[in-house]
Amino acid sequence: MIFPRQYKEVGIASTRPCGERVYFLSRYLIHATPLGHEVLAVTPDPSGRGLMRKIVDTAIIAKAEETGWYPEKVHLHDRASLVRIACESGRRCTIFSGIDEHTTFVLDPDLSSFQSVVVYDVIPPRPSLSSCIRELEQAGMFSDLDVRFEHTLRDISQIDADVYPCRASGFLRTLDTDLLIGGEKVAGCLTGKELLRECYGNGFEVTDICPLSMVAGEPFITRCCRKEREGIGMYGGRFGAVVHWGASPPEIFTAVQRLLAAWRERQ
Repeated sequence: MIFPRQYKEVGIASTRPCGERVYFLSRYLIHATPLGHEVLAVTPDPSGRGLMRKIVDTAIIAKAEETGWYPEKVHLHDRASLVRIACESGRRCTIFSGIDEHTTFVLDPDLSSFQSVVVYDVIPPRPSLSSCIRELEQAGMFSDLDVRFEHTLRDISQIDADVYPCRASGFLRTLDTDLLIGGEKVAGCLTGKELLRECYGNGFEVTDICPLSMVAGEPFITRCCRKEREGIGMYGGRFGAVVHWGASPPEIFTAVQRLLAAWRERQ
């Protein structure tokens, strides 16, 4: 797969105001032909001076019939998403225009070059971990990490329960607001069980809704309200990262960074 790390390496060769010369940082040119666009690999003269250099070598790496231009503008730093789109295009090469008007391409797309991380979260309300990772990914925060995410969400409203964790999720009867009489079926977690025991004693049927209990693959990242569970390591025999329930975007990004570094070191 060829996917330039920096789009300053990609130039457009529709016109030639400086003749047979290219910008000194250019490594690839997108060239318009009667059949469509082709992609060239170029080598500017390393001994040249100035911004524009003579080309000492050129090669067509994607012919026009192998190349398509994606019709929508995209976030160019969302690398995994662009590779995914390129894989679905059915062509060897897909050219992308960014919302910032820059251009890049993906040649011979291969998602296997990206490390997969499974994200476990619950709804309702908003799955803050999963949503934050999607937003960070779209903004390009993970562009240098070569990672793709698989999101697994559990809808806790589908659990057969009389009482749910908190009013913020929109449920009518919740542990944080309502008085229990005993015998109710409760959707909760370890913290919920402790709350029940301290306030009411025993006598409740509790279904565990902690995202950490959902983990079935590795490496993974999930969230938990238990401070002591935070960190990178083995959980139930699987390697992953646990962030606190209300972790901030910088904390989540750092956790993904550390998780990938530790996982790759293990491999």
